[in-house]
Amino acid sequence: MLFIVPQILVFLTKHPIVVNFDMTSLEFVLCGAAPAGKDICDEFVSRFPNVQFLCQGYGMTEAGYTHLPFLTRRVDASVGVVAATCKQKLINISTGEPVPLGEPGEVCVRATTMMTEYLNKPEATSELIDQDGWMHTGDIGYMNDEGRLFIVDRLKELIKVKGMQVAPAEVEDLLLSHPNISDAAIIGVPDEKWGERVRAFVVRTDKNLSADDVRSFVAGKLSDYKQITGGVKFVTEIPK
Repeated sequence: MLFIVPQILVFLTKHPIVVNFDMTSLEFVLCGAAPAGKDICDEFVSRFPNVQFLCQGYGMTEAGYTHLPFLTRRVDASVGVVAATCKQKLINISTGEPVPLGEPGEVCVRATTMMTEYLNKPEATSELIDQDGWMHTGDIGYMNDEGRLFIVDRLKELIKVKGMQVAPAEVEDLLLSHPNISDAAIIGVPDEKWGERVRAFVVRTDKNLSADDVRSFVAGKLSDYKQITGGVKFVTEIPK
């Protein structure tokens, strides 16, 4: 059993040093702290065929463990279903109204395991918990018709392009599925016309990989406003 964060998941999936170690006893992996996309998860279990389950956990210090992962699929990109001790709703970040199934919104929870308040910090408490007792997690996610919750990214990390919201984690996950990319990071850069543009920082394993190659890899796989129009920068490592 292995409990890891997405950065370690990427390392184990991509780094050549891993082949020097016997990982055949690894059967169960739980990833948490940030979302790990389906592409990198699929690549991980392909590299480690003995892994029976790769699940994602979700919760927070202020609320405890709010969701329970599925153990019915080998790879589950969701964080599972809401726990019996918890209620959840997903709201539009602009209107505060509930969003329909499949549409992303801010995850709000109300649980018996929730904290009462931040000690001697009433303003911080009111920013997190509204008057109806809902804790606004700051996470963006969507729910499918099975009741499974998929975390997309942090609200504060969203990039606004032409008024549309781009989750960096979605673009990063796609880039990490490229065989010649070992790591990637997506940020928004200011743009007078569009508000922001998407910029990629890429660690490549093949020096012949060009910026055009990176842009072409994303083209057609994501919506137009999610394209890497803010430039591609090649770096030796992504600071963690």
